[in-house]
Amino acid sequence: MVKVKFLNDKLEKEYLSLLDDDRLKKKINWVIERIKENPNFGQPIAKRLIPKEYKNERINNAFWIALSDESRLIYTIISEDKDEITATIVEWFVRHKDYERKFGY
Repeated sequence: MVKVKFLNDKLEKEYLSLLDDDRLKKKINWVIERIKENPNFGQPIAKRLIPKEYKNERINNAFWIALSDESRLIYTIISEDKDEITATIVEWFVRHKDYERKFGY
């Protein structure tokens, strides 16, 4: 079983504040369903590119998914035990430039 959650309350509140018919929220919902089906759905990010602030949050693996040509969603996977996997949405970027800056591309 795969459980999907947000990294923190602030991020979850940001997500919840999006209108249900907002394109971004619809895409995030679609991604959440894909992650529940297959937690390795996203593209892995090389460990050397994982930002220090993520590592400070004990994030040692990260995946990205394109929400559009410009926007990206980042998540991590934690195996709580052999039967339960938790995917945590770390953040999303509306502008690709911000994503590139964060990961040093």
